[in-house]
Amino acid sequence: MDEINESIKGRLRILAFIATAILFILFSRLWMLQGVLAEEYRRQADNNRIREVAIDAPRGLILDREGEPLVKNRLAVVVTLEPERGEDKQLKRRLSRVLKMSVAEIDEQIASTRVDPIKPRVIQRDVDERAVAFIKEHSGDFSGVALKIEAIREYPHKTLASHVVGYLGELSEQEREDSEFARYDLGDMVGKTGVERTYDNLLAGSKGTEFIEVNATAEPLRVIDRKTPHPGNDLVLTIDLRTQAIAEKALADGIERTKKKKYRNASAGAVVVMTPQGEVLALASYPTYDPTVFVGGVSQKDWTALTREGSDYPLNNRAVMSAYPPASTFKVVTAAAGFQNDVKTSGTTVVCTGLWTGMGTKWAKRCWDWSGHGPRNIIGALEVSCDSFFYDIGYRLYKLPGERLQDQSLQMGLGSKTGIDLPSEIEGRVPTAKWKKEWNRNNPENQAWFPGDTVNLAIGQGDILTTPLQIASLYAGIAADGTIYRPHVVKSVVGLDGREIREIEPEITGEFGLTQTELGIIKEGLRRVSATGTAKEAFAGLDFKVSGKTGTAEVFGKDDFALFAAYAPSDAPEYVVVTVIEEGGSGSGTAAPIVREILEAILSDEPAD
Repeated sequence: MDEINESIKGRLRILAFIATAILFILFSRLWMLQGVLAEEYRRQADNNRIREVAIDAPRGLILDREGEPLVKNRLAVVVTLEPERGEDKQLKRRLSRVLKMSVAEIDEQIASTRVDPIKPRVIQRDVDERAVAFIKEHSGDFSGVALKIEAIREYPHKTLASHVVGYLGELSEQEREDSEFARYDLGDMVGKTGVERTYDNLLAGSKGTEFIEVNATAEPLRVIDRKTPHPGNDLVLTIDLRTQAIAEKALADGIERTKKKKYRNASAGAVVVMTPQGEVLALASYPTYDPTVFVGGVSQKDWTALTREGSDYPLNNRAVMSAYPPASTFKVVTAAAGFQNDVKTSGTTVVCTGLWTGMGTKWAKRCWDWSGHGPRNIIGALEVSCDSFFYDIGYRLYKLPGERLQDQSLQMGLGSKTGIDLPSEIEGRVPTAKWKKEWNRNNPENQAWFPGDTVNLAIGQGDILTTPLQIASLYAGIAADGTIYRPHVVKSVVGLDGREIREIEPEITGEFGLTQTELGIIKEGLRRVSATGTAKEAFAGLDFKVSGKTGTAEVFGKDDFALFAAYAPSDAPEYVVVTVIEEGGSGSGTAAPIVREILEAILSDEPAD
């Protein structure tokens, strides 16, 4: 009996120990939950209860050099949809009818901004008054739909300078992977082109934040706190509104005149107006577009019209994104290479008979004037654009070691980006033996570099390609006595208080390497072009002197492209103007009159100091 009692007591002791251990564990856990971990769970509960939602900041303004707004903001109504209502098919059909957009487009908007589960999806920006009124009057049918006020872009001058200012669009998933856009969320409006893109980080400002209390199903209950967004900085451009308007009108009118003649395919071109120190006063590309179509999101219809084949691609900024043979505007580079390599001096002459046979009669080449120009030195050859003279320089340069003409081209800024503060600038091309071999890697018979390649290059033909801006920068270098400045379209950045926080100073990027005597000879040849040479008719009767060079580029399968590059006044250059007209015929007949029109307007009517 005693043994049984002892056995029972042992079991009871074990049970008591187990019960005590369980109670200890429970009390310890309770102490941990209420004491040590209480703050952590409280923090997690707050995170589940309170959500942060970003508030977009108004973008900075874009002004011309005199402070005239090219791009400003206006308030507009934006329709948003709570994410949990995104599966409501009836609601989406109602929105589709009111907003005049398809359900598929609404679904696309819902999916394209899938970042924060609570963040309302923007369905449409800049909603018209009719739709706003209908949604308000039938609010019961639009549960989860909200109307909010947002600052959107406004373009008071419509198409004017559109390729410079650019347009906005929603950040794409591909762009989101770029470190440049790391601070943005999908669906945010960002700069896509122009200075809107280049200076997006300065224009965009800093987002604000709303702290919103939500329930267990993540539905918003109330706004607990709000941090105000910080608006972006304003940009003051180097662009002069009046000069820009003059350039765009002269370009459009010049193309229309050309089309009425025999060059019916002339439908595109570009104009650059800048100072010798690199300030771009006007940059025109034709055809152009109205950035207003991108406000609130571009429609598929508008996008197709802007990008379809046969549209002449108005979104392309031809001044920096299109490359053309420079034709005879390149002859200043050949002249410079001749000086640098002692191939031609001011006293050297070539007798032009209209047929140049320097490489032998088998490889004879025609001058543009088949009747010939007679004996010509560098000044006279530039004056009448004598091909024979420059063929001769090119052939002599070919026979020297290396690639002397190409080296001079690169030194004078061709074959590389100018560094302008606009996106999508291309390098153009200065062809070399290495490039030709690689370009024709699948055509071994065309890989060798021949003397004729350099001879063609000497008159700006063959495989060389330049942008209108590169040509403008080249002639700005001549006007600036051999110094190359980086072109730029932004003059300064202005903060919220109206104070200038950054000024863009002239930046030297290169030197021609010519003496002032050599430059003076080239300048005299360019002065004679408009006085007594190939462009004398276009510039007759002006009360100031213009220095420039015609160019007529041959492009396989197309009509000739027309070019003219100039600076004025000749003795104290203030402006550099370059015009390129695709399939426009001759430089003297098509491009030069456009340059004259621009120079006459901005110089003859300048207000007195």
